Amino acid sequence: MEKSKSLHIVMFPWLAMGHFIPFFRLSKLLALKGHKISFISTPRNLSKLPKIPPNLSSQITLISFSLPTVPNLPALAESSMDITHNQQQPLKHALDLLQPQLASFLQSSKPDWIIYDYASHWLPSVAAQLGISRAFFAVFTAACLSFMGSPSTLIGGGDDGDNARSTAEDFTKIPNWFPFESNLAYRLHEVTKYIERTDEDNFGPPDTVRFGVTIQQSDVVIVRSSTEFEPDWFNLLGELYEKPVIPVGFLPPILEESDEIQDDEKWVAVKTWLNKQRVNSVVYVAMGTEVHLSKEELSELAIGLEKSGLPFIWVLKNSPGTGESELEMLPNGFKERVKGRGFLYLGWVPQVKILSQESIGGFLTHCGWNSVIEALGLGRVLIMLPMLNDQGLNARLLNEKKVGLEIPRNELDGWFTSEAVAES
Repeated sequence: MEKSKSLHIVMFPWLAMGHFIPFFRLSKLLALKGHKISFISTPRNLSKLPKIPPNLSSQITLISFSLPTVPNLPALAESSMDITHNQQQPLKHALDLLQPQLASFLQSSKPDWIIYDYASHWLPSVAAQLGISRAFFAVFTAACLSFMGSPSTLIGGGDDGDNARSTAEDFTKIPNWFPFESNLAYRLHEVTKYIERTDEDNFGPPDTVRFGVTIQQSDVVIVRSSTEFEPDWFNLLGELYEKPVIPVGFLPPILEESDEIQDDEKWVAVKTWLNKQRVNSVVYVAMGTEVHLSKEELSELAIGLEKSGLPFIWVLKNSPGTGESELEMLPNGFKERVKGRGFLYLGWVPQVKILSQESIGGFLTHCGWNSVIEALGLGRVLIMLPMLNDQGLNARLLNEKKVGLEIPRNELDGWFTSEAVAES
């Protein structure tokens, strides 16, 4: 039997940390099978990736394209973590302007396959014209993708009869194409901001169209999940897409390469503090790279953690578009009152290393799929506070699976109280 031939595969993720991580993980697994990988992104994003392992350095090539300058996108902003929610559309506009550079690269390098994300809806047709096989890699659950519907529903928007979704309320209903019982739907506050597009947003198609075209024009769809975890949803997804849907598993991080920090001073301080706490007693609080809480939300969350009486480690960040960090926005006297019991950490953390410490019991999370996979893989209980994107749908799925508890909130505006945080 002839040995399967080595393929040249191009990877092109959307400009978000939560997408680079699984794309890079999949790249390494494909490289281990002997395939050549060209991983394309922008300079600052490539610099944030983990180091390529020495045994794969000849298999994986990082290819850097400069991100074009567009109106309303801050200088040096190259990923969703560098911007506010309102600047997502300009970032997609800049991504769309990479089309000529990418087309030229594909023409000259003639890869066998290209694996891409939802945002580059123009890429499948470019690849098809060059005779390149095409795969959409969805870094979402099969349940979330099923909720979004078939490509025609996504592209059709308001023209698809019974399946039309033109208002925020439409996304709070259980879709009529679900053939089984489920409570999977958005809460009103989770979708309102996506429906209201301002004049500045109109640089390109809405995300629904990007998803729909990308799915429709792909040869296969790869999903970062497993049939054991969501069998019914994978069956439904195959019917909706009418093409092969391939689960690649959860692609959990490997602890040794989750970061290059070994003896970093900040990490040593965190580890020393965690080692002094009882097993399964500490709540780890982190809301991901894209969620930016208002001062009022931060205040309720802080007071809730204080009222809970539990030890906690809380990762805070600088908010783009404001002069203040979340640390500076905390309620007066909070830091003094929780001293010793609460560890406040500003900046990037080695999350997998923290979650793997035996003193961590629960994880108060925004329900980004990367964070969920990391926490469940290490056996941590989820306390869920979804804020945007697919997070609300993830929370409903995880609630159905009884692996997490959602903090109760007002369904219209998303408001939550410190009491709800403390009780949860």
